[in-house]
Amino acid sequence: MKRFTNIVLLVPALASVIGGGALVAEEAKASVEQAGAQKPRVVLTADHDHARLMKLLGVTTMRPGADPNKPNSPNAPNYDEAKSTPFPTLPEVLRFKDGRPVRTPLEWRQRRLELLEDFDREVYGRTPENAPAVHWQKVDSKPEKMGAQDVITTTYLGRVDNSAYPSIKVEIEMVLMTPAAAKDPVPVVLSYSFPRAMMSRFPKPPGPSWQEQMIAKGWGSAEIYPTSYQADNGGGLTDGIIGLVNKGQPRKLDDWGTLKAWAWGASRALDCLEKEPRVNPRMVGIEGLSRYGKTALVTMAYDERFAIGFIGSSGCGGAKIHRRDFGEKVENLASAGEYHWMAGNYIKYGSSLTWNDLPVDAHELIALCAPRPVFVGGGAPNVEGQWVDQRGTFLATVAAGPVYRLLGAKDLGTSTMPAINVPLISGDLAWRQHDGGHTNVPNWPTFLEFASRYAWPAAK
Repeated sequence: MKRFTNIVLLVPALASVIGGGALVAEEAKASVEQAGAQKPRVVLTADHDHARLMKLLGVTTMRPGADPNKPNSPNAPNYDEAKSTPFPTLPEVLRFKDGRPVRTPLEWRQRRLELLEDFDREVYGRTPENAPAVHWQKVDSKPEKMGAQDVITTTYLGRVDNSAYPSIKVEIEMVLMTPAAAKDPVPVVLSYSFPRAMMSRFPKPPGPSWQEQMIAKGWGSAEIYPTSYQADNGGGLTDGIIGLVNKGQPRKLDDWGTLKAWAWGASRALDCLEKEPRVNPRMVGIEGLSRYGKTALVTMAYDERFAIGFIGSSGCGGAKIHRRDFGEKVENLASAGEYHWMAGNYIKYGSSLTWNDLPVDAHELIALCAPRPVFVGGGAPNVEGQWVDQRGTFLATVAAGPVYRLLGAKDLGTSTMPAINVPLISGDLAWRQHDGGHTNVPNWPTFLEFASRYAWPAAK
């Protein structure tokens, strides 16, 4: 379908214009009847869809985001810690919206619902209750070598029921790898990743891959490819799973964004893994880096079946405090380049409202994972850069600690950010800033050490 710069109007050809007599007239009539039964998919560019949402919100201008490519411009990212906290006070995670303190685990369950509602409405959007079923199929299963280890590799395809809107086809791709010698169901970490064909074009980092490290411990690895079921751009919001649920029409202001859609796919993948005899369904973790680090944290917060989380370099919209002017900002997420990750309502916080008007912040997203273990990390500022705001991410992890303590779990144990390569893994919240770049690779051994403390024994 040709993409126009405004809404595509699919109007059946008229016989009087095209010519061709009665046959063409009948075809036109049939086309009109079909269009009446199912509206055609609306096609918008990201810029035009963003402008549409701005109009719905009643805002006319946007504050510019930080531009990392122009260090000498007025919109250069701030990397001065002294200027980083124009709004130093965070929302109180253990206080109800009516001002009452949260004192017990039972009250936390009620407070948790308040937080989920705010995140749904204002930040990530609502996962639709009428999301279609996914029918999983084993496409291939075969013995392979992962380094020196014998493994069984199984490829799955999740076909999403599109009977409500057949013109949009959605499929979820996943690969599972488990030790061939395992006699019992094994723990598995599900990673948001890119397809193997794409990753094969990049140099392999030195040392064993994270999959090899998992297999060496007797555990399994799984990979899901988010863009197989929802594109990573605003122009794809009327396609993929979001478009399928909306029957090809644009989003409402509190509809789910791409991060929630990707998280939905991981939850459906967990549905599949729970039925796989080689997988321990109570020991499935979730991992991601960068935008997929944002997604992994959202997944962990919303789906309490995931047993452990590994969140890497997630930046704003992930584990970084929204109320910090350091690196990536709310205005970046609210722009036409990134708004698709979020609910439409989020746009106003980069326009008519400020970051301080947000009812929630990242520490509360981390707190929604409690008391389950979460490992948060990032790279060295001189290698990875500071766009992801490593300190703001650490501070959010610290600020989630009161909920962990309330639920009988352990927080980081300190509010002082440790030196690079010094891990904090004695609690149920964990942290490590490695000396590498924008990658989780250097943190995998530490994460696996952390995970080993939780009923994740090596297979016998």
